[in-house]
Amino acid sequence: MSQAGRKERGEALPYLAQKILFAEEGKCSLSGQSGPRNARGLLAGYQRQLHSALGYVSFVNWALLQLHLQIPFAHESPRKTMSFILGLSRHRAACKRKQDERAEIIRDLIMAVPPFGDLVSDADVAIINKPIAELVHEVQSGQRQAGDLLFVYGKVALKAHEKTNCLTEVMISESRRWLKDGSINFEGPLAGIPISLKDTLGVAGFDSSVGYSSFVGKPFEEDGPMVKMLKDMGAVPYVKTNVPISLLSFESTNDVWGRCTNPHNKKYSPGGSTGGESALLALGGRIGIGSDVAGSVRAPAHFAGIYSLRCSTGRWPRTGGKTSMPGQEGVPAVYSPMTRTMDDLAYFTRSLLQAKPWKYDYTCHPLEWRSDMELEFAQKKKFRVGVMRTDGVVDPSPACARALTMVEEALKSEGHEIVEIDPPSPFEGLVLASILLNTDGCQMFRSFMQPGEWLDAGARQMVMLMEIPRPIKYLYYLWVKYVRKDDIWAELIRDWHEKSSYETWQLVAKRELYRSRWFEWWNKTQLDFIISPPNATPAVPHDGMKEAVASCGYTFLFNLLDYTAGVFPVTHVDKDLDKLPADFQLNKLNGVAQGAYKLYDATDMHGLPVGVQVIGRRLEEEKVVSLMKRIEEILPEKYELLDPRS
Repeated sequence: MSQAGRKERGEALPYLAQKILFAEEGKCSLSGQSGPRNARGLLAGYQRQLHSALGYVSFVNWALLQLHLQIPFAHESPRKTMSFILGLSRHRAACKRKQDERAEIIRDLIMAVPPFGDLVSDADVAIINKPIAELVHEVQSGQRQAGDLLFVYGKVALKAHEKTNCLTEVMISESRRWLKDGSINFEGPLAGIPISLKDTLGVAGFDSSVGYSSFVGKPFEEDGPMVKMLKDMGAVPYVKTNVPISLLSFESTNDVWGRCTNPHNKKYSPGGSTGGESALLALGGRIGIGSDVAGSVRAPAHFAGIYSLRCSTGRWPRTGGKTSMPGQEGVPAVYSPMTRTMDDLAYFTRSLLQAKPWKYDYTCHPLEWRSDMELEFAQKKKFRVGVMRTDGVVDPSPACARALTMVEEALKSEGHEIVEIDPPSPFEGLVLASILLNTDGCQMFRSFMQPGEWLDAGARQMVMLMEIPRPIKYLYYLWVKYVRKDDIWAELIRDWHEKSSYETWQLVAKRELYRSRWFEWWNKTQLDFIISPPNATPAVPHDGMKEAVASCGYTFLFNLLDYTAGVFPVTHVDKDLDKLPADFQLNKLNGVAQGAYKLYDATDMHGLPVGVQVIGRRLEEEKVVSLMKRIEEILPEKYELLDPRS
């Protein structure tokens, strides 16, 4: 990319020059090495990074990088260097400001009367485990004060944050005011129920930084459509939750708020991009809202052991928030529900769609909750169930395959028909979706970054591959395909570059043709629904997306198709049952699968949740919710949720 192009994107220095000056994982801290002195070392580091991303080490890689890599840092003008340093200073100041602000708010709540720092009691757990409908009735009948619920869930949120760093904006003091000033409608179906929000959602008076320091200090002037509707339904927004910078990761880490950890094992991710939400809900939160563009509510549900539903576009409001990729419509993001229990997921989804979201947001279809569809699949005696055992890219790990088998056997025991399916190529869908999502050449999500700002490991791999010149990339493609004989990785990298408007239109046409093939295939097979793993492995370890960035086909496929899909927890990883077979050979796998399986270790993962995905067709939220509920009821072993007191 030209220097002018970098300047247009707001980069004070080239991306690689930033890596010379600042430690790659240093969270804004200076590396202490000068650019020229460290430039040679960066070449080797950059080469190793590509090796890791591709899963191969070869002289060919090294030669291609020698041709490609340009390190202009030593020749940069003092003016540009000073601009970079000033930008970094602003970035660090913004991060410190938000973290100090959050810490002060939490300290005040802990010292409040009554103190939110109190331990979660048995009485609190009774409230947490009580069905939403009962809590709403108690609030509306005067048996319980909404402020009491806010106090309980506020305590839960602060305890969860202490354990996982899941919170961003803490709005509890404002929530108390909303309960008193008429902002909350206590006649609504969610009267008094505290609700957590992904950091992207706009709330009046609060930032939606989405992990970018450039968004700090820019609070929303008014509530977005989703928040307005929630308050009209009686819900009480009380916290916002952590995300990854770029919103393109199954991890949730950024410079502004820090790293969110898995509530089951702090060495692992809670998922992304709605990972803060899954961590909070797993530890006793009630209901929350996330968004999903490639699995961003479903991967967190799978990683953290909660429930989520990826809604089709047009069912839920999608405006009135911040995003890392405004204008991206190749694979649209959708806001969707996340909850601690299945009953909560059904109640919340039903209530929101009955609230006529199209009256709040122009993007919503005037399609209310269809109780007849919900009832039909609650009562149907025999299902025809398709089993998608693999996405054709990364076969499921033993833990994920075992969870799928548990659901399959439970369905068989109830007399349902199990069908081995051969749908239109899921791998073709992964290639198409990946390119459609990034036709801008990964420019938009980087345009909001400040100099020196940390970028998620997976997103860094995407950027690195995107910026390799096309002729060199094509040579690399030929080597992977014909020397390494890895058709999977070869096809994924072949067209991984910025697209023109003409090329983007062609891709959209391919998307529509692909959707039509799935439509015809489903009509022909006459399936009621499909079950699949939500991911090839359980939760990834921190920074694992460096290896597993392309291992998202089980969820991403259904974003491309715009199908309704839900994930619910089934079991936990067992170090004995789920270990790899003795004859397993990593080097026999394709490059994508190698990346995923480098991270799989049943012993280290012991106790992590494992879920299953239930897939319906487009705009079938009622059906999928009903099916998830039925499947959970017939499982011989009930999934054990985390104790909020733990």
